[in-house]
Amino acid sequence: MSTSTADLPDQNAASGSALLLLLKARTFIALIVVFVFFSAMAPNFLSAANMVIMSKHVALNAILAIGMTFVIISGGIDLSVGSIVGLTGMVAGFLVLNGIDLGMGWAIRFNTLEICLIVALVGILVGAINGFLITKLNVAPFIATLGTLYVARGLAMLSSDGRTFPNLGGSEEWGTESFRAIGSGAFLGIPVSIWMLIVTGLVAAYIARRTPLGRYIYAVGGNERGAALSGVKVDQIKFFVYMFSGLCAALVGLIITSQLVAAHPATGETFELNAIAAAVLGGTSMSGGRGRIGGTIVGAFVIGVLSDGLVMMGVSAFWQTVIKGLVIIAAVVVDQAQQRLQARVALQAQGALGK
Repeated sequence: MSTSTADLPDQNAASGSALLLLLKARTFIALIVVFVFFSAMAPNFLSAANMVIMSKHVALNAILAIGMTFVIISGGIDLSVGSIVGLTGMVAGFLVLNGIDLGMGWAIRFNTLEICLIVALVGILVGAINGFLITKLNVAPFIATLGTLYVARGLAMLSSDGRTFPNLGGSEEWGTESFRAIGSGAFLGIPVSIWMLIVTGLVAAYIARRTPLGRYIYAVGGNERGAALSGVKVDQIKFFVYMFSGLCAALVGLIITSQLVAAHPATGETFELNAIAAAVLGGTSMSGGRGRIGGTIVGAFVIGVLSDGLVMMGVSAFWQTVIKGLVIIAAVVVDQAQQRLQARVALQAQGALGK
């Protein structure tokens, strides 16, 4: 039985579509591979205790990466999220420990809910500053967020002269005894931090897939000029994504401070790199206009399983950094290959329709 040359384009299109499907599912495949590998190689990897610890680590990175995903989809980048984590953690620690001293023996104390709201507003404010620098002063996102990275980290250091705020167990008298539950508590047997990830992920996915705002974010990242000409308020969209990213960073700052029952100004260093890695691994394009919240969460799981698995295998922290860097490079290379393959498959499909 022979194959005619007329059948070759159809065969090429079919093979290209199959390969494209594999590339789109690469994050799930990577998660399965690393999970199976460390299950076999790392002792006690599948233990219940390790699963709980790993899920808490994943929640931190995933919440941060969800905000980063919106920023990258819109065509930007946010390097300040790690510093916002440190700053908001210090704000939370200061309010739990001291409140606001008015002098003359008077002080304003805040309960846990009020502290959470204040910390969230601080994160949103820093995000709004990023949005202002980028939209109103025309500063490139990389430079603007690099600047706020240093400013936020410096403010965190200044808040305590570089010292730690310890013993943040809270006080029943001031209604802060529940502060520890944010990072250490559980509801229906599931850690509170995981519930925060679930809520954040569902809200972000709903915005991205079901609202005009989500469509505008994709439009701005895909073609900012075209989006502006079609009536999209580009500046408002950029303000939103950076404010949402700041909010996500504030949530992470709260969780870490509560978990440690202490606040340190260096908390969150290099967190922005893990967030970017999770987003890229999840299929978010660094050129903007493409990405999914679900993919980002799976990407965060890949990073989390990889990090914890390497620690359990006793791999040096230096080699862990090298491996993470290689994973990010590989993710970007595969993403570029996927875009080229998509373009080729689309051209082949157009050719087949034109016959």
